Amino acid sequence: MYFVIIRGPAGVGKSTISRLLAKKIKADVVHFDEVMEKLKLDYMEGEKWIPLFKFLKADKIVIPRFKKILKNKNLIIDGNFYHEKQIKDLIKNLKSKHYIFTLKADLDECIKRDEKRKNKLGKKAVKDVYKLVSKFDNGIIIDVNNKNSKDIVKEILNQF
Repeated sequence: MYFVIIRGPAGVGKSTISRLLAKKIKADVVHFDEVMEKLKLDYMEGEKWIPLFKFLKADKIVIPRFKKILKNKNLIIDGNFYHEKQIKDLIKNLKSKHYIFTLKADLDECIKRDEKRKNKLGKKAVKDVYKLVSKFDNGIIIDVNNKNSKDIVKEILNQF
């Protein structure tokens, strides 16, 4: 069994791609934003971004659950992953074969996609997250500009 990290800025299509990919590779999907929210470790008013220590705290809590899933099934974890140390922490502690994909799109495209969402983040939040995620690349880079979801999933599957 293996895990896949799908990372990228807000509005890039991580959740959509994760759901479609999960059907193809028979995986469970964990949206890390939801994990952070449930654990009350998500963004707090006044913070510029969610600090690394909160992500590492969440990792410590969810890693046993992830290990359980990986005994029988593949796992997809999607999120912004704008702290490289968090990715390294997951890899070190899960000790499983893994793939990392960074989805990239133009900022304007991310803003347009966010505006179509039911729960919009808003232009400023999308810009802020975009800047954080774009500070480093990790894994295989997938350019999602002008591509549909099925083609993006095919591109990812070709990397396995």
